[in-house]
Amino acid sequence: MIRILTLLAMLLPALVACSKSETVNIYSARQESLIKPLLDRFTSETGIEVNLVTGAGDALLARLSSEGRNSPADLLLTSDAGNLYRAQEAGVLQPAISAELEAAVPEHLRSPEGYWYGLSLRARVIVYARDRVNPDQLSSYQALAEPQWEGRICVRSSANIYNQSLVAGMLASEGVEATDQWLQGFVGNFARPPQGGDRDQIKAVAAGQCDVALVNSYYLGAMLQSPEPEERAAATRVELFWPNQEGRGTHVNISGAGVTQAAKHPEQARRLIEFLLREESQRWYAESNNEYPVRPGVAPSELLLSWGSFKADMINVSELGRLNAAAVMAMDRANWK
Repeated sequence: MIRILTLLAMLLPALVACSKSETVNIYSARQESLIKPLLDRFTSETGIEVNLVTGAGDALLARLSSEGRNSPADLLLTSDAGNLYRAQEAGVLQPAISAELEAAVPEHLRSPEGYWYGLSLRARVIVYARDRVNPDQLSSYQALAEPQWEGRICVRSSANIYNQSLVAGMLASEGVEATDQWLQGFVGNFARPPQGGDRDQIKAVAAGQCDVALVNSYYLGAMLQSPEPEERAAATRVELFWPNQEGRGTHVNISGAGVTQAAKHPEQARRLIEFLLREESQRWYAESNNEYPVRPGVAPSELLLSWGSFKADMINVSELGRLNAAAVMAMDRANWK
């Protein structure tokens, strides 16, 4: 009996270590319903348990920073390259590099240093009232600063990271002077003070409060498939337009993931990112979220295909984070509230 107890005592640390190694703890800014089924598949396939903590992106980053190396999180999953870049700059991520990750994610949709990788692609598009706007009037983001759009534009506030990244992309491609000039005209054409989220902008166009709005395309997809009749009705009153097809292409961004600096299970976290980038995962993710796959060769959903193909801006999305502070200052100069 003593020998058995001694043997168990010797094996216990190894058993605990093995148990701990088969876990991934995620801090996720994405809703549980949008990611949990894939995480369950990962566990079923690999035996690695996944613990999920959800919250707002800023709050999760603040939590990671305050927890430091004592953080239980192995993986940060969030939306917008601006947020991922902030996490990288805050020192809460570590590189996770593998041939599989580099093959799955185009170079412009991941951190050049391997700190984070895009999981899905979203586009910031123009939606317009089908009964009041001729699409021939539309062309680019820059053209929305023209006098014909005075009092006709709805958009959410400058505090929104999606808008900040849009302006950062313009700074990267057009420079400060041209971006400042565009912002002055664009803000001057607002139909109302910025308010609400992207769904609210679509509803405002449908209700006649404005004629065009800037939104992420997946919000329109979600409204078209909404269980709420009012949302579906509003979505059917608008159309989607791909801006800047004659120039640099439509502004795109990502949702993505990175292994935390404090990760106790970095190998398992990297395996989970690789799993989320497999073809079948990308296809499910795109179908469920109305976003585009980042992995080349994976077709989007039928709804997204119905919107047609588009030319996307090929700027490395890390630039959207690098220029975030400059974008916020430019928006302030234009009095974009």
